[in-house]
Amino acid sequence: MSIAVVATIRVKPGHGAEFEAAFTALAKQVRANEPGNHVYQLTRSRAEADTYKVLEVYADDAALAAHRDMPHFREAGPLLGAVMAGRPEIELLDAIG
Repeated sequence: MSIAVVATIRVKPGHGAEFEAAFTALAKQVRANEPGNHVYQLTRSRAEADTYKVLEVYADDAALAAHRDMPHFREAGPLLGAVMAGRPEIELLDAIG
């Protein structure tokens, strides 16, 4: 069963462009190196300033676990964390259909 993730990320005011650049580089690595990832899309909220949502879909639990252990994911953590305004809110979902 596919697993979806919605991560809500708030960024420090004035750091949106820096966050977007770092995340875009990470997303390219995810798409190129993680066959178990089907979707890895950054979106920006129209309703909440400095708020982003990442939409992710993985083939299964193993693919999600592999994502968390990938070197490119771990290396991006400090870059993204430096401009984030707190920890992300993570919601796990089961894909239907």
